[in-house]
Amino acid sequence: MKTSLLITGGLAFGAMTFAQEKPNIIVILADDLGFSDLGCYGGEVQTPVLDKMAKQGVRMTQMYNSARSCPSRANLLTGLYPHQTGLGHMDATRPAWPKGYAGFRSNSDNVTIAEVLKDAGYFTAMSGKWHLGKTANPINRGFLEYYGLLGGFNSFWNPDVYTRLPKDRNPRQYKEGEFYATNVITDYAIDFINQAHQEEKPLFLYLAYNAAHFPLHAPKEVTDKYMKIYLQGWDKIRDQRWKRIVKMGLLQGKPALSPRGVVPESLFEDETHPLPAWDSLTKEQQTDLARRMAIYAAMIDIMDTNIGRVLDTLQKNGELDNTFIMFMSDNGACAEWHEFGFDKQTGTEYHTHVGAELDQMGLPGTYHYGTGWANVCCTPFTLYKHYAHEGGISTPCIIQWGKQIKHKGSIDHQPAQFSDIMATCIELAGTKYPEEYEGRKIVPTPGKSILPIVRGEEMPDRYIYAEHEGNRMVRKGDWKLVSANFRGDEWELYNIKEDRTEQHNLIKEYPEMAKELEDAYFEWADHSDVLYFPKVWNTYNKGRRKDFKEYRDK
Repeated sequence: MKTSLLITGGLAFGAMTFAQEKPNIIVILADDLGFSDLGCYGGEVQTPVLDKMAKQGVRMTQMYNSARSCPSRANLLTGLYPHQTGLGHMDATRPAWPKGYAGFRSNSDNVTIAEVLKDAGYFTAMSGKWHLGKTANPINRGFLEYYGLLGGFNSFWNPDVYTRLPKDRNPRQYKEGEFYATNVITDYAIDFINQAHQEEKPLFLYLAYNAAHFPLHAPKEVTDKYMKIYLQGWDKIRDQRWKRIVKMGLLQGKPALSPRGVVPESLFEDETHPLPAWDSLTKEQQTDLARRMAIYAAMIDIMDTNIGRVLDTLQKNGELDNTFIMFMSDNGACAEWHEFGFDKQTGTEYHTHVGAELDQMGLPGTYHYGTGWANVCCTPFTLYKHYAHEGGISTPCIIQWGKQIKHKGSIDHQPAQFSDIMATCIELAGTKYPEEYEGRKIVPTPGKSILPIVRGEEMPDRYIYAEHEGNRMVRKGDWKLVSANFRGDEWELYNIKEDRTEQHNLIKEYPEMAKELEDAYFEWADHSDVLYFPKVWNTYNKGRRKDFKEYRDK
């Protein structure tokens, strides 16, 4: 039995001694999944497992990530804002940059959930995408077992780009043609669940799928079943999602659907152009684009099926009811950087597939679905991954925990942030966040446990922040102050309860509120190693704006 002894007593009741099992904790993270992609968030993708989890648990509508893969993962695992871990930008180590952008390190002033829970007696394991750099890996940051992709993205079909750690472990063997990353990541997750069960230890599993991040890779038979749906086009699909979102009650107030989006030309240029209407495209373009979105949907479909395998394993082991499970996405849908997507790793080439080429899509060589579909995946919000507007930082979030959920099937609109996951895991494990770890002084976490949401209670009112590449926001209560780098860094003010889609900028009507939030933002930035990003970018690149690919690879 996985037990901790809890002794209570009192004059009225007499002394009692009883064993209480520590819960398993599983954090499931999808990659580049939009707010409305799941069926239970208004999407048309078939996600029966996650939909059932939503019916048995609680759906959060205002859980915020950090807008991009690396920052969000550091945010989630440490309970700190990304800049406090060195990941204010991306995963490369840059010793010459300021602390908040210098990279994630193995020996640092932060601690991971895995490190804390391992010391609390948990079996800690990770399966999936790491993407926190080469100077730290899951094993030297608290995980006892690991399998997955250490980098940011790669083929779903090639086993050679995935890693098993520690190095003395014997990896699973697959016959030629059997390997597909989402299935295999789940195979190892199940191995780790069973290993913890056999060792009679509570489990902390971080299951970080690389689906549905590009490259667009999925079996043809799953892709085919979505083609008819997406040939309707992005305008009709987006309208259908919006109607379902309204019917489900996923938004408060009476918000309006944001207009069809824009395509930013690059990371920092102010130039944009509007997304075209679907009916303005040629039939060849429509078929190619429908195929791209069908592959993306297939990747989500397959991930959902594999989450079902995880739940089945827990059920078989008699541990499902005592397992706290969270499902989220690391950022909003990806809009990089052309409405028609791209087909090369550089992100600079796109191609309209016709004829027999269409059947080869989903195999190596097909990369991205384009800004038009990202706009759909972020329905009903404004903007996408990278940005601090709702489309960039809002994730679907489902929590399931057996009988511990007070209001099963409920929808909770309270704002929370990835920094809260550390505090939640600590409360679940009955342990403490350390002031020191292995001789290192640890930065205090700003996060708050979200278990009040599970209990049907109110969370404390507090400030929530985000910044990535000059895209920034601060949130308190119903109010949000936000800016986007390509819009000239001008602040915008929204009442999120009434206007979740950020259509009515109230900064002129409420200047005092804007000033209060702005002051809070810069106070946070000053003590969280956050700098004005274009200044950082230009200073450390000799004042020149470089191509993002060139900069990233340097």
